[in-house]
Amino acid sequence: MFIHNNNFQLSNILVPFFPKQISRRGILIYLICLGTVSLIFFRHMMKLDYIVIGIVWVLLFFLLSSRYSMKWISLPEKKFVRKLFWTAFAFRVVWVIFSFFFYIVKTGMPFEFGSSDAMGYHDEALWFQEIGFASTWDYLSHRSIADAGYPVYLTLLYSVTGGSIIITRIIKSLLSAWMCVLMYRLAKRNVGEEAGRMTGIFCCLMPNLIMYCGLHLKETEMLFLTVAALERADALLRSPKVNVWNLIVVALLVVSLFFFRTVLGATMIFAILSALVFSSNALMGRWNRVVLISWAIIALVVMAGGTLANETLSVWEGRSENQAAKRDYQVYKGIKWAKYATGSVMAPIMFVLPFPTMVDVDEQYNQQLINGGNYVRNFFGIFTLIALFSAIFVKKNWRDLALIGSFIISYLGVICMSGFANSERFLLPGLPFLLLMAAYGVSLLDERNFKWVRIWYYIVPVMVIGWAVFKLGSRGIL
Repeated sequence: MFIHNNNFQLSNILVPFFPKQISRRGILIYLICLGTVSLIFFRHMMKLDYIVIGIVWVLLFFLLSSRYSMKWISLPEKKFVRKLFWTAFAFRVVWVIFSFFFYIVKTGMPFEFGSSDAMGYHDEALWFQEIGFASTWDYLSHRSIADAGYPVYLTLLYSVTGGSIIITRIIKSLLSAWMCVLMYRLAKRNVGEEAGRMTGIFCCLMPNLIMYCGLHLKETEMLFLTVAALERADALLRSPKVNVWNLIVVALLVVSLFFFRTVLGATMIFAILSALVFSSNALMGRWNRVVLISWAIIALVVMAGGTLANETLSVWEGRSENQAAKRDYQVYKGIKWAKYATGSVMAPIMFVLPFPTMVDVDEQYNQQLINGGNYVRNFFGIFTLIALFSAIFVKKNWRDLALIGSFIISYLGVICMSGFANSERFLLPGLPFLLLMAAYGVSLLDERNFKWVRIWYYIVPVMVIGWAVFKLGSRGIL
């Protein structure tokens, strides 16, 4: 349709798959960045195993994204969904098994480097089993609700699995694979079948989403609940009439987010309210809008004096203090340039963060292990920006994307203003939706906006190499 002699021949027809030329360029730029950083900063080069793992992730993502999006484009929907789910599950189980033994070799236990949180969750769940429900409830009643959800879930899971670490992570793989299917359905309704299939495939192969299945952290479950809440809310908004049971499901999913991360629940409510206000009448009938807005107002009034509202307010009011405290701590630890990484500096680039760590510094092995996945985020940033620009200025369909757009912008905005702008773990909940927008951006490629992709090919190495300079220079070891 548009590929000839390794050059693009683009038309106004939507691009239905991830082109080979772009995938190959993504691999080439990564290898150039990795080689350049390793040569320039040879004394601080990553260890060979992290280099190999990074290369493998990038090769798998770019090569298979292009291959699957072309091969699966004409499959019937049910067959596509089955392939998507089982392929995603297979990749995740393979990583769970590999990482289980990899971490044992590297750390002496099946937990990641610096695994204080993961081991804390594991030990706490085992302890809750011993002390019983009543004592557990009394203990959790004195803690933040955002700290309660995952330990309770893990305790219930351990009561069935006997505390098995690897079975718990296989269940994470199931949830993550299901999340890929939910993302396909969400994307299909919002940006079309072709971009929807690309979204599912990108989520299926995204290194960050796969790697968290091999960790004992709450992110996989939290991400599943986030995607499920947004997908069900989107289905509810598009339904010809309000279904009470669907309304209850959405409410339960939204409330559950407060038990994992307060800001997620708050931004989800904001996103749903934004969609209720801004979505076009073609998307949502007038009476549906009236009923749902009335219900949302009642729900907010009920919550206003409760624990959820208090926690949400404290998180928002403390965002500036958190940012300042983190910067001061980093400067104290010798990271001299950290004071410049403020929210106002990081917010404009929130759609491409975090940057990949390709140097061995401060024993940041987890960041080095995931450098390939973070590079994919940087490379895909241009397609997200194309999608946003098109939705606002070209197609002007931003009102119909209000639910997804308001969630991405509000959540990433809060994180950037909180002092964790380049924290991959805190940015993770926005990743599936950024991949959705990137898939939409790929589908919109034409001669006019592909010139920006060509320019982006030169911007990505500047970001990646510049981040290596920042990490080393801020510690005074250049």
